[in-house]
Amino acid sequence: MKATIISINGSNKGTIELPKVFETEYNPTLIRRAGLALQTTKKQPTGSDPRAGKKNTAVYVGYRGVPTPRRIINTEHARLPRLTNRRYLLYGRVAFVPQAVGGRAAHPLKSWENIVEQINKKERKLALASAIAATANKKLVEKRFIVEKELPIVVEDAIEDISKTKEAIEALKKIGVGKDLENAKNKVRRRAGKGKSRGRTKKEKKSVLIVTGKNSPILKAVRNIPGVDSVTTASLNVDLVAPGAEAGRLVVWTESAIKELGKEKTTEKTEKPKTKETKPKQTKKVVKKEKTKKETKTSKK
Repeated sequence: MKATIISINGSNKGTIELPKVFETEYNPTLIRRAGLALQTTKKQPTGSDPRAGKKNTAVYVGYRGVPTPRRIINTEHARLPRLTNRRYLLYGRVAFVPQAVGGRAAHPLKSWENIVEQINKKERKLALASAIAATANKKLVEKRFIVEKELPIVVEDAIEDISKTKEAIEALKKIGVGKDLENAKNKVRRRAGKGKSRGRTKKEKKSVLIVTGKNSPILKAVRNIPGVDSVTTASLNVDLVAPGAEAGRLVVWTESAIKELGKEKTTEKTEKPKTKETKPKQTKKVVKKEKTKKETKTSKK
């Protein structure tokens, strides 16, 4: 499987052999599982005070033989815990139970609960490989992005040296990603809800992902463009390649990034240290001596 290399000016520069990762079978269920497992690691554990709603003197007296001020049974009131240290109108007010004003929560959030979903290492690697292969599937990418050229889009390494945002936008337009950049720019909108007061004032549409072989200036030059993400091959994950746990993102690969993907990690087998061979103990063979004729005669006597 080969792909054409595009120069910064937009002209074809040659072809490159794609690694075996792009031949991985598309597995949407595994990609979704890996994406959700990665998203749960970003959640902050929340919970309420275990004593919330219980800091009062509300008591339920469940028998009749008590003084009238403390008696609850046979008083034409619901049998619920009531405050004992209040006077006048507040005397006997229901508290502590979930249905009372200021009472405890029925099933509160607990900060000690584990909210992180686990996934096996091999499954996570397979999900990432499947998500990478889905970036070359035109039908999947066209559902969410505007595709102008054949996929996958591979660019020469000269794009990694661009250090200005204006130059990066011009280069991306010549490559064939300009329409999707404009689409993402027009869909920047104001967030609804309380997130505006917590620093998250805007919502953006996801656009191009730029993958480089090593840390280079374009990674910083691109970060202010709406919807654009940039990363090295070593830092790739399912959340970047398949945002929202759905595969099929528009990705721009550099030559060096494709070569880095093709490098298979080989684990060298460590030889066990040689130990001194211990020779087995030789057992002495007991040889029975044959009796001579003289010894047999004497024994008979």
